[in-house]
Amino acid sequence: MPVPLCMKSIVASPESLGARPLSLLNDMRRPDFRHSVTGRLGPIRSITTINGPEATVTDGSATSPDITMPPRIKFKRPDKTAKHIMQILDKEAVEEVRKEREIPDIRPGYIIQMKVVVPENKRRVSVLKAIVIARRNAGLNSTFRVRRLVAGVGVEAVYPLYSPNIMEIKVLDKKKVRRAKLYYLRDKINPLKK
Repeated sequence: MPVPLCMKSIVASPESLGARPLSLLNDMRRPDFRHSVTGRLGPIRSITTINGPEATVTDGSATSPDITMPPRIKFKRPDKTAKHIMQILDKEAVEEVRKEREIPDIRPGYIIQMKVVVPENKRRVSVLKAIVIARRNAGLNSTFRVRRLVAGVGVEAVYPLYSPNIMEIKVLDKKKVRRAKLYYLRDKINPLKK
């Protein structure tokens, strides 16, 4: 019986394998051997003898090798592991910022007063009074959107909650709202009036 092409690429010469693996080589020539070893049909790419599965012959029969496979090690996907590490670092950074300064719970409908450092030629502190119309929770990248009137014109701005440019946030008033995003206030004239 001729040796299949895939078997020729695996084994160079049967004599170099010694006397015992010859029975394994004869079993490898059988058509159902590949199915019994790998669990599926398909060409065998390589057979390893170092740290690989050991073939032992039981009951003196040369036709049925008992192959013991090493336990399969399950590896986590690297993208999931990296995401988990980033979540841990994100939580640590948020805790560090909360230790440095007090950040109140800001929700839509709250009227707040902020002291913001404006980076110009000289860093000056600007005091803003505005209503929170939206909030986006994303760990360290959490932001909130405020709306205020400047010379009769409505101005909106988005600030990172944990920004080092925000020195202080005070909650002046808590309006009762039934929406998470208060974009309908864009059509109102002055939402800061009581």
